[in-house]
Amino acid sequence: MGNIHKLTEGALFLSIYAVLLLVFLYIPVLGVVVSLFLVFPFILMTVKNELKFSLVFLIAATLISLIVGTILAVPVTITYGTVGMVIGYLLKKENSRFAIYIGGSLALLINIVLQYVVAVSFFQLNFIEETIQVFRESTELSFEMLARMGQSPNEALQKQFEDTIKLMKTLAPSLFVLMAFIGMFVIQLVNMPILRRFHIQPPKWRPFCELTLPRSLLLYYLLTILIILLVKPAEDQFLYGALTNLSFILQALILLQGFAFIFYFSYSKGYSKAIPIIATILAFIIPIFLPIVRILGIIDLGFNLRQYVGTKK
Repeated sequence: MGNIHKLTEGALFLSIYAVLLLVFLYIPVLGVVVSLFLVFPFILMTVKNELKFSLVFLIAATLISLIVGTILAVPVTITYGTVGMVIGYLLKKENSRFAIYIGGSLALLINIVLQYVVAVSFFQLNFIEETIQVFRESTELSFEMLARMGQSPNEALQKQFEDTIKLMKTLAPSLFVLMAFIGMFVIQLVNMPILRRFHIQPPKWRPFCELTLPRSLLLYYLLTILIILLVKPAEDQFLYGALTNLSFILQALILLQGFAFIFYFSYSKGYSKAIPIIATILAFIIPIFLPIVRILGIIDLGFNLRQYVGTKK
């Protein structure tokens, strides 16, 4: 009876996945929303069954994707399937919410990188280069329109444009990382509440105000900046790309620490929950505030700024 129940449940969720995949493939606008739920059948199957059954479910889903879609649907199924299995396995082992987030993000990142490598190597399809080319063409078209109106862009603006394109190419690895971690955050956000409907209780996040990154992060950041200033690698060297990406990721993490401190400060003073949220939104709308938040993150990491903040009475 147990095996029959597993097979029945597996068939049910395969059909649900097939419907979701059809919507994702053929209804573009709605497909963006549906894509967030493609991992759900794999999470549920992995939590409720052994890993080998989940692998069989993934193989069956891959075959289904060939039937309802094309060969291009296979990478979609493999990506969401493996990510869902990782999340489900970590849930089954009762890992913390943060560990589940990191594990799922790394699984998604590996899939993104592998698919990019395959696309470039076998299909000569480099979506990074194509995106940059579209950006270049649209900007050049804007420059031409300005020139026709008698407002030719100055050399400083054109140089800034070229520098932006070079930076986009250099930071491609960091953008992959951001895509994976932001994507996983949204995926968890929408799928975890649904799991509770199936009597699965995912662990809760610790309050964001309690987030404290390792202090060694600050040391790595300072060393990276120091090497950049002393070595000054050329832009065409591997070291330049590696240091630029490392600096970008570390700055993003320190910025995260800065926002966590703002939330902690607001909580400790008993302010409204809306205040740190508004401050975060304003920081991104008015970029001049971002360096200030980063400085707060550096001070909090280096000198434990929170110990000087009084708690609410």
